[in-house]
Amino acid sequence: MNTSLRRLLLTVIGAPAAALAVWALAVPLAGAVLTVRTGGGTQTVGPVSVIVASLVAGLAGWALLAVLERRAARPGRVWTITALVVLVLSLSGPLASAVGLAATLVLMLLHLVVGAVLVAGLARPSGT
Repeated sequence: MNTSLRRLLLTVIGAPAAALAVWALAVPLAGAVLTVRTGGGTQTVGPVSVIVASLVAGLAGWALLAVLERRAARPGRVWTITALVVLVLSLSGPLASAVGLAATLVLMLLHLVVGAVLVAGLARPSGT
């Protein structure tokens, strides 16, 4: 396996791992309750939701990067800017649907941690 593919795989796996670590510190250890409003009720955000959401985000980022590498003149730059915009927009989810300040802060932290891992790990070296 080449170094680039290894880095991409580790990044896509690292994002859920980092998110799960934050969740574990906030929920079982610190006692935060992560509840969000959904449709007509509420739902608790558990470890499976955290892993699945961050894995989907990582795979989507990798897929976008693959498309950009074939079509864009500077795929790394375009991907990084796009990823940062998506990260900022994703923060509206916790702001709009989290129940309580603790849930809002922890969910925003989860978004930021996953975003940081993906932006840093999937970004190409400068000049691409």
